[in-house]
Amino acid sequence: MTEEQTDRRRWIALYVLCVGMLMIVLDATIVNVALPSIKAQLGFTQSDLAWVLNAYLIAFGGFLLLAGRLGDLIGQRRVFLIGLGVFTAASLLCGLAGSQGMLIGARFLQGLGGALTSAVILGMIVTMFPERREQAKAIGVFSFVASAGSAIGLLVGGVLTEAISWHWIFFVNVPIGLITALLALRLVDARKGIGLSQGADLPGATLVTSGLMLAVYTILGVGEAGWGSLQTIGLGALSIALVAGFFARQARIPNPLMPLRLFRSRTVTGSNAVMLLMTPGFFGLFFLGALYLQGLLGYSPLEVGLAFLPASIVMGVLSLGFAERLVVDFGARRTLVSGLAAGTLSLLLLARAPLDAVYMIDVLAPIVLLGVGAGLMFPALMTLAMEGASDDDAGLASGLINTTAQVGGAVGLALLATVASAVSLGRESADPNVALNAGYHVAFLIGAALMVAGITVALRALPRDRAAEGGRESEQGVESEPAYHEAA
Repeated sequence: MTEEQTDRRRWIALYVLCVGMLMIVLDATIVNVALPSIKAQLGFTQSDLAWVLNAYLIAFGGFLLLAGRLGDLIGQRRVFLIGLGVFTAASLLCGLAGSQGMLIGARFLQGLGGALTSAVILGMIVTMFPERREQAKAIGVFSFVASAGSAIGLLVGGVLTEAISWHWIFFVNVPIGLITALLALRLVDARKGIGLSQGADLPGATLVTSGLMLAVYTILGVGEAGWGSLQTIGLGALSIALVAGFFARQARIPNPLMPLRLFRSRTVTGSNAVMLLMTPGFFGLFFLGALYLQGLLGYSPLEVGLAFLPASIVMGVLSLGFAERLVVDFGARRTLVSGLAAGTLSLLLLARAPLDAVYMIDVLAPIVLLGVGAGLMFPALMTLAMEGASDDDAGLASGLINTTAQVGGAVGLALLATVASAVSLGRESADPNVALNAGYHVAFLIGAALMVAGITVALRALPRDRAAEGGRESEQGVESEPAYHEAA
């Protein structure tokens, strides 16, 4: 096989992996617009209906870290294919579901399959594209899929639900999953893992998976139980104890599931901290913005999807066309900070949106800035998160940054939604929509404050951009921070 054919095969393999990622990301939001139809047909109550979403999020958030390490141990392609098989089979079960229990159980299996599939993709991409410029471009493609998939999910869900039925938001995954698996078998090289003997820590896996799943469950129950309830405090304390027990175990066993040496990397630690701070604002804008459009401005589910379409387009243009050059020529940290600044401005603009908002005047600018922010933030942050990890820990680093995003998003959404609800209930107004809008405004302001905190961490904790300091030196082979470099 010639060098040109090998290079072409790598890029086709990248697109195959990204299709798998797109399916996973779509399923986090595609269900939202179909919930009224599901409720009517299967007889869900309003409170029970939330579990159609929660079952997926609990499994997805709980298994990401374990899935990433399994990729390092037994081979990333193997874990990807296993996850894809579980996700595809679970999607079929979801579409065939004729009862509440069957749908919720199948959604849990979908979350497990999604965690196995998505946790190893970034690690495979880094291995496939070791050269800095190509790697930045490949991560830009991945980041576009990961960030724009939520907006696309609203649009696709609205179209399928209105044109056919809610069952097809799940059935559509079956042929896509099968084709993706067949192409992955042909195009993605199978690399052996380092072996289960290097980190098959089953007690540790049980601790961290149980802790993360319980944390996500606790957070998702805050809206009903309240932050100060015995349930929230008790389960939250137990989840913290489980995760603390996991870290204590990792520090003292010879072959840990998650080597703590990874956190000695200034880049890995700093990028995960920024991810934790930025995801509440990003997902808060996306989901609360959708509620604002649908609940206060009267948009239909399909119109909400179309309203967010400019964000997807801008994300695509930046992630696929410019992010790679910006990361290489100006540095990942500068690109990240620019994206965070755009995201902050987007939240601040939406925090002043009135009840009688006109889309072109009051909503379009925040939506476009959302696309700009995501199109710059995610490629830069994914590059930084993987830069400080060794090849043997690439799957772990990939699972870690995805876990951080999921936990940050879940915690952030719970926090912002709770604050918005409390402000709305505590505000005296003859028009309940005025009080509701006031709650959204406060939530967006908190999201903006967290973004600013992310900028501060990025500037203080992440290493300076060598590409930016040395002009175009990166094109001549300037190396990034060594793996596990000690922070000064």
